[in-house]
Amino acid sequence: MSLLDVRGLTVTYAGGAAAVRGVDLRLDAGRKLGIAGESGCGKSTLALALLRLLPAGTRVGGEILLDGEDVLAMKWGRVRAVRWAGASIVFQGAMHSLNPVRRIGDQIAEPILLHRKATPAGARKKTGELLEHVGLPAARAAAYPHELSGGQRQRVMIAMALACDPRLIIADEPTTALDVMIQAQILRLIERLVADQDVGLIMISHDLAVLAGTCDRLAVMYAGRVVEEGPAGEVYESARHPYAQALSAAFPRIGDPASRFAPRGLPGDPPDPAALPSGCTFHPRCPVALDSCATEDQPLRNAGPSRRVACVRVTTAAEPADEPDSPRDTPTDGPAARRDPADGGPDPHRNTADDAPGPRRDTTDDGPAPRPSKAAGDSGTRHGTTTDGPDPRPSTTAGDPDPQRNTAAGDPGSLEEARPNTP
Repeated sequence: MSLLDVRGLTVTYAGGAAAVRGVDLRLDAGRKLGIAGESGCGKSTLALALLRLLPAGTRVGGEILLDGEDVLAMKWGRVRAVRWAGASIVFQGAMHSLNPVRRIGDQIAEPILLHRKATPAGARKKTGELLEHVGLPAARAAAYPHELSGGQRQRVMIAMALACDPRLIIADEPTTALDVMIQAQILRLIERLVADQDVGLIMISHDLAVLAGTCDRLAVMYAGRVVEEGPAGEVYESARHPYAQALSAAFPRIGDPASRFAPRGLPGDPPDPAALPSGCTFHPRCPVALDSCATEDQPLRNAGPSRRVACVRVTTAAEPADEPDSPRDTPTDGPAARRDPADGGPDPHRNTADDAPGPRRDTTDDGPAPRPSKAAGDSGTRHGTTTDGPDPRPSTTAGDPDPQRNTAAGDPGSLEEARPNTP
């Protein structure tokens, strides 16, 4: 049985905004699930819905099974017992989540006193252990939030989330507004805690690169729905949905020439949850949308082992085109096709003898019979302005029936570019 099983989750705010629309997710103990997407796609709403932390008047549907027990069907007393002890959350923005007029030690000890029924002395001892566990000295328990740096406050939030030994931790953008060094420390800390304590982690971020390097699986959300889900590395490196591809392309790969020419960003903004477009909600921004995308919504469908994608092109695109070892179409009756350095594919419209200043040997050996360039007895080396022989013919003349074709394809000698004779 999975630690967390979300089935058909829907969240609609009192004003009619459909923030989450039919999300299905699963998470096992000791595993890490990343949720990515732009601001306004429903990530934080999903996190708050898992622990019923949404404001009054919000309509929530579906099932949220935590250890087999439906959170949405629990009574309020049971929900309060599950929070912190069964599942906890690291809220976005530690400075806004901590009480500025209370010492951090007292704030960490509060859930220990309420859920573990510990004595004040036992709670203080546990608080010191938790601070040291996340890399802070126990003496910092007497500090106020404004006396800590951003990374230290984030560590305090993680320590608070671990206070009652929960089985599930929900981290809502835990590295936002942190410099790269502190961000790396926080990520290593989270990975170590998950491995040591065998807890499940849901990590929410807009940074696909961070999630790909931290999580086991990755779900990309758009307009309240999951549009692609699969192994984190595969989704990041070879996304199938156009929106996931745009998110991945927004992060350049150092040393990858192809990323230099990748599009930067995505035009437009996510749709208003209260006025969603018809059909596929991404079609107004999709560069490869079909006519049917404006009227037909696309459900998640299988797109390979452990991969799900909500795009009509998943069924129409040729599968071998996505495989690195698939054969490519190459010309068979002209010079050997040249690979384009931008995408690694051949360019059948380029003549290999047109863009090199020196002699180039034609490598074509499977074309039609070679056409003699000079009269019989010629040595085989031909200059473009040579006048000896009955039928001098340049390699690319306007009257040649096939200007793409090198007429000396079978010449055993070297082929030189046409150049004027000089004394």
